[in-house]
Amino acid sequence: MARATKSQPAQGIHEVNMTPLIDVSLTLVVILLLLTPLAFESSIAVRKALASARASAREEKEERIELNVVSEDSVLVNRRLVARAELGGALAPLLQDKVQRRVVVECGDAVSHGAFVNVLDQAKLCGAAEIAVLGR
Repeated sequence: MARATKSQPAQGIHEVNMTPLIDVSLTLVVILLLLTPLAFESSIAVRKALASARASAREEKEERIELNVVSEDSVLVNRRLVARAELGGALAPLLQDKVQRRVVVECGDAVSHGAFVNVLDQAKLCGAAEIAVLGR
């Protein structure tokens, strides 16, 4: 006589595979570590001036200071040519006399990003309350 055997269910893997979860978590940690310094790189809040606001800004021309970064070493401060190294000395007295410390910055195409940011930093250090960037 043949013996009846009970078939036992196959033994499977009943554990959760944690490797994909750990890989995704470590990838997110690396991305956050790389992007955090970029968030704190510049502490200057810059608003871009709108082209439609140019007409109303012309009336307030005397109330604002215009900076035009012409080259790596020279800046026009209210249409007066000043060396970039002497910008702080030329800009500080102008900002102290103003009630509204508005500075409008325009930059030439040949000027590097570092020189442009340096001009923004100097304007902020001299006491500019609002900085607007004119774009093309």
